[in-house]
Order: sequence, then C-alpha cells, then structure tokens
Amino acid sequence: MAGHEGSPTRGTTGTNRLRRVDRWIAHLPAFRRAHDPLVVDLGFGASGVTAFELATRLRSANPTVRVLGLEIDPDRVAVAEDQLASARAGLTPFPSDLPVSFARGGFEVPVPRPATIIRAYNVLRQYDESDVRGAWRRMAAQLTPDGLLIEGTCDEIGRVSSWIDVSADAQPLRFSLSLSLAHVKRPSIVAERLPKALIHRNVDGERIHELLTALDGAWDRSAGYATFGPIQRWLATVSALRDAGWPVQGTKSRWRLGELTLPWSAVEPRNES
Repeated sequence: MAGHEGSPTRGTTGTNRLRRVDRWIAHLPAFRRAHDPLVVDLGFGASGVTAFELATRLRSANPTVRVLGLEIDPDRVAVAEDQLASARAGLTPFPSDLPVSFARGGFEVPVPRPATIIRAYNVLRQYDESDVRGAWRRMAAQLTPDGLLIEGTCDEIGRVSSWIDVSADAQPLRFSLSLSLAHVKRPSIVAERLPKALIHRNVDGERIHELLTALDGAWDRSAGYATFGPIQRWLATVSALRDAGWPVQGTKSRWRLGELTLPWSAVEPRNES
C-alpha cells in the first residue's frame, strides 16, 4: 500500500445508504454550476455501489459529472471494476453509460485533475480526533478553488447522517444533519453518528452538546404537531430552534428533507487542540 495514505475501513457498504448526503451534494451551487465536475467517492468500501448511486443521482443535476471511486484495498477496487463491467454489459439496474471509474487511493486522493467534490464518508471513524485536521488538509489539497470536501458518517441503513462541508483551504464551513423523520424518536440520535471532529465533543460545555440538547427540547415542545406528521413536527422544531437564536441555514424545502444546517462556528469544539 506504499504511496496510499490511510487504512482500509470496515468496508460496510449498503444500497441507498448514502442517499441523504448525495442529495445534499446534488444541490450544492459549487457542483451544479461546474463544467465537467469530477466527484470523488473516497473509501467506497467492499462494493462499488455507492459510486454507482452517486453518479446516478448527480447526473440529473449536472449531466457532465464524472465520478471516481477510490479505495486503498486493491481487492475492493477489483470487485468494483467487475461490477462496473457488469453495468457496462447491461446486467445491473444501473445505466450502462454511467460516468464512473475506480482506482486505488487514500487521503492523498490521486486524481487526474482537481476535484469539485470529494465525498469522504465513514472513513475517519477509526482515527483519533487529532488526525482529522491533517486528513482534511490532505484531501482538500486536491480540490478546485471553490470545491468542497464533504466529510461525515451515517448509520448502516442511511436513516441517520451528519457531515461537515470543508473548503479547499481545509476550513470547516457548515455542519449538517439529516434524519429519516418517520423512523427516529428523538433528533439527538445523531449523536451516535457525528463526524469524528465532533463525536467526542457531545459533553457538557461543548457547543454540539448544547445544540443537540436544544434540538431535543424543541422537538419535545413541538409534539403537538405530530398529529400532522413527522415533517410538520420537524418544521416546527427547526423554526423554534431558529427563533431561539441558533443560526439555522437553508429554507423549508431543505428542512422538509429532515435536514438541519448551521455554520461551523455554531458547533465547533471549544479549546480545540
């Protein structure tokens, strides 16, 4: 594995697991306005399906997109290339002309040209928090000037997800969470699936803990809206959070998807080492 930075992940890959973050990427202005954007699926796991799904979802938002799946493990790359050959032959549900390719690579992100988006999902969970900033810098160095690294994590079936948008100069910009509202009891379930930069900070005195506490409180106080369905309850919850002074971003069209986005400053660790 000489020359490839990082360690193989567990390889857990599930169909439709990353749909929430894919939907986020598809709406990003940096992606939608790019000509011939390269999007990297870093650490795609034991199957190439997440790269296939990413390309399928993104092509409807920008027909010129190309997706490159990268993995350190050569056996995983070989499996993905076999899957791609099957897709090219029309033997899978995916389009035969899907704009996808695969190669070996880690945090150094070997790309033929700067990437518009790098999606690094569930790849930092096995590392220490102290490793995060260095990994961000290595990955972000391969972005276009207005590109973004989307680094986050999710549960095994994609109902609970969170991520951080990181700029090309490796600065965190936004924190987002996305929940399947019909399947979660309380929003703070996302605590189990926070990005590595935040997961150990969900303790008294930290901003992310304050956010999740406020979010649960607003959810509880919005219980009366449950009669009209979980989406209406979530809309009331997010509105209450904003009214309480939290710098909530986005509009109801995003909130209805179970999303909540705030600037990084609202959740960044205190006394970060």
